[in-house]
Amino acid sequence: MAGDYEKRLRRVLDHIHDNPTGDLSLDALADVAALSRFHFHRVYNAVVGETAANTVRRMRLHRAAVALVQGTDPVGKIAKGVGYPNLASFTRAFSGHYGLTPAAFRNRGELRPFPLLLAKKGPLMFPVTIRTDPARRLAAVPHKGPYPEIGRAFEKLGSTAAARGLYGRFGNMVGVYYDSTADVKAADLRSHAGLEAPEDLPLDPPLEEVRLPAGRHAVLTFTGPYAGLPAAYDQLFGVWLPQSGETPADSPVFEVYLNSPMDTAPEELVTEICLPLR
Repeated sequence: MAGDYEKRLRRVLDHIHDNPTGDLSLDALADVAALSRFHFHRVYNAVVGETAANTVRRMRLHRAAVALVQGTDPVGKIAKGVGYPNLASFTRAFSGHYGLTPAAFRNRGELRPFPLLLAKKGPLMFPVTIRTDPARRLAAVPHKGPYPEIGRAFEKLGSTAAARGLYGRFGNMVGVYYDSTADVKAADLRSHAGLEAPEDLPLDPPLEEVRLPAGRHAVLTFTGPYAGLPAAYDQLFGVWLPQSGETPADSPVFEVYLNSPMDTAPEELVTEICLPLR
């Protein structure tokens, strides 16, 4: 239920507040929330309304602002006390957030209130079902970079299959997405462009084998141009998941493309966003 996710994320907020100099990486915070590291960042961003990295930065800098106005510790000591290893990085972060250097902020003596962020959640607009799927074996080509550019990997996949006379051996196109665009730089995003492949089909480079485990999946069916998929993800992770009572499994989200932009109008494209569940 939604309350369970509220408790998980409150644990994360308490942990950030109580451990400003500790390990506040995404993996560490996912462990605190007891959520899959594949999905924690998406859940957090969709429910809270900002990335976990932004929350860490905001809470650290607010603690620093309080220390500057209400205390007399040197700026360097305050910087270390809120998790910044050197004065230069702290000054850049603080100035970017508050518009003043730490020294100027202290001299002004005005303590700004801690901003409250709430995610803007609309109604669930896309149908979501839970189904049990068999394991999938993919013939895949890796892609690193912005997700909208994965088409290049699909082109390479398709040309390889055609050159080897393999058409007719494959099932649906599948895209596997390992990172969140909210927390990972576009150039570093990791994904695979894949085709469902039978077990007896040998896969030679540049094709790679990707295994997606069998199990229960929450499946959001989105109809429309691929540019609308980010809004569908927000609905799945920010609206449906907290209300569902379900917990994501430790496996990446993937998209199954039920038709192709090669012969289908953008408004008629059908994509299943598949979220593995425990």
